[in-house]
Amino acid sequence: MRMSKTLSDLTRLSGVQVLDHLEQEVAVPVIADLQAQGDLIVIPHDLVRDDVVLPPDHGWRDVPPEGLDLLRSAAGGNPHCLVAEPGTCRWVTHIRDGSGLSLGALTTTRPAYLIHPEHGGSGLAPGTYVVRRQREGTGDVRLPRSFNRRRLGARLVAD
Repeated sequence: MRMSKTLSDLTRLSGVQVLDHLEQEVAVPVIADLQAQGDLIVIPHDLVRDDVVLPPDHGWRDVPPEGLDLLRSAAGGNPHCLVAEPGTCRWVTHIRDGSGLSLGALTTTRPAYLIHPEHGGSGLAPGTYVVRRQREGTGDVRLPRSFNRRRLGARLVAD
């Protein structure tokens, strides 16, 4: 199996169909840094280590070959689906997060991918990540101590 995936590869694996205007045959970029896909933010665990506690080994489950829906809109709309090669990525939902925004965390030994019908695909380099919802700042937003505010460079945004 080749290392890089195209959007077409991800739709085949997950069954998630993307909008027609998205280029199907371009390789999906894989990055190891903070990234967003719609209303999800994927944060390397090292950036929030002081505020997010992951369970040692219980509660983690393998991401199945067809992928795993991490978030679907309240109206039953478009999913954010996590896709990875079998045996390379695990997901957990029972984590302690002072922000209360985490959906869960993943750890992957090979590139893993998020796919969404409107946003296309994004790739995660091997590592451990926290997946959070976005929210709108209310003027008195408390960011975790471990956030490097200069590196963040943005305020929290609405769902």
